[in-house]
Amino acid sequence: MVKEIWINEILSGQYDDQEVELKGWIHRSRGSNKIRFIVIRDSTGHIQCVGKREVLGDEFFDELKGSLIESSVTLKGIVRSTDREHGHEVQISSGAIVGSVNPDRPFPITESAMAEADGGETEFLLDNRHLYLRTSRMTTMLKIRSSVFGAVHSYFRDRDFIEYQAPNFVSGAVEGGSTLFEVPYFGRKDVYLTQSWQLYAEAAMPALERLYTMAPSFRAEKSRTRRHLTEFWHAEMEIAWATNNEVMKHGEGVVRHIASTLLDERSDELLSLGRDLELVSRYADNSYPIMRYDEAIEILQSKDVDVDWGQDLDFSKEKILTADFEVPHFLTHYPKIAKPFYHRQDPDDQKYVLCHDLLAPEGYGEIIGGGERTWSEKEILERLDEEGTPKEPYEFYIDTRRYGGVPHGGFGLGVDRVCTWLSGADHIREVIPFPRDSRRVTP
Repeated sequence: MVKEIWINEILSGQYDDQEVELKGWIHRSRGSNKIRFIVIRDSTGHIQCVGKREVLGDEFFDELKGSLIESSVTLKGIVRSTDREHGHEVQISSGAIVGSVNPDRPFPITESAMAEADGGETEFLLDNRHLYLRTSRMTTMLKIRSSVFGAVHSYFRDRDFIEYQAPNFVSGAVEGGSTLFEVPYFGRKDVYLTQSWQLYAEAAMPALERLYTMAPSFRAEKSRTRRHLTEFWHAEMEIAWATNNEVMKHGEGVVRHIASTLLDERSDELLSLGRDLELVSRYADNSYPIMRYDEAIEILQSKDVDVDWGQDLDFSKEKILTADFEVPHFLTHYPKIAKPFYHRQDPDDQKYVLCHDLLAPEGYGEIIGGGERTWSEKEILERLDEEGTPKEPYEFYIDTRRYGGVPHGGFGLGVDRVCTWLSGADHIREVIPFPRDSRRVTP
């Protein structure tokens, strides 16, 4: 039953004039009472197969003729080179229907449903996500996503970072407390789904020094923008003996590596989505400029944007700011009042903290947030007091500073946002198998 031959191998020409056994699903079917032209798909591509009644016999021909889209089949036949669309087809000699589709419940993802979506996603397609995954567009997105995940792993592992996991049940916030998901936990009311691995990464930093993770994070945000999910995938890193600038070098490095990997592994998929490979190449090959927060405020105010110094920059402002970017830009030195306690104050001007966001061009906005950490016990206690944040949930975190604290930093990269940007998708839901937002937890 093991599958040995894949459609992309047949299309490459390596099986010309040989007998092959195909295993896949019916994508299209047409023909007459004597001949059928059936397009079969698998995870690697599509190929036309030709079945003739005089060769297959009445029983199997009629069975094949009556099989609906998405019926699974095994087909044996000879590969022939043709002048048709893909250059090859299979002349069927025998086969079997493995999993039939009930005529009373035909496959619901039709061409008209896809045309209505026009490259986006209707509620109907979201309701039928478990079946929509089989479409060419979604399959392409999942392949791109796989390469992005692989690129993150290879970047960090090639630089001797250690993969490290943190708990998903936590008792304290990393980002704003208002975006915490509270969960029932054996009668306790102070347990939440994690927003980030950061606090637990900093605990392991003195042991591993260079560490990273790929894991889901959760934010109880009711935002219904094209870039927000309540459950998203986070690539995070932490590194000892590092400044904000050194952390940014890794942020730039991993994003450029992701873009380069997609060009190497998924150029065909990007082109099928209409993506300009020259743009992706620009993101892979060029260094990323650095802009301070104050400069960004000046630019926004010069464009008559209503923004005051000290405000964090939401997506609407990032979108305006990035409109003229040709490559991602780092935005550094936010005001202390705009960032949480764990960002280290700038020793040269304590109104600011040593942090950074990486903003993607084309209006996609923030894809990385990070910085240098507040690493001395004295400073972190002062910052907690300034914010009025209770110390008890962070006692273990403060403890890490009491025993040999060192300068260190890290960042979090939104993997789904990077997939959205580099694929040119209109909405973050397009690049994740089963998106979760404030309105949807099914299927």
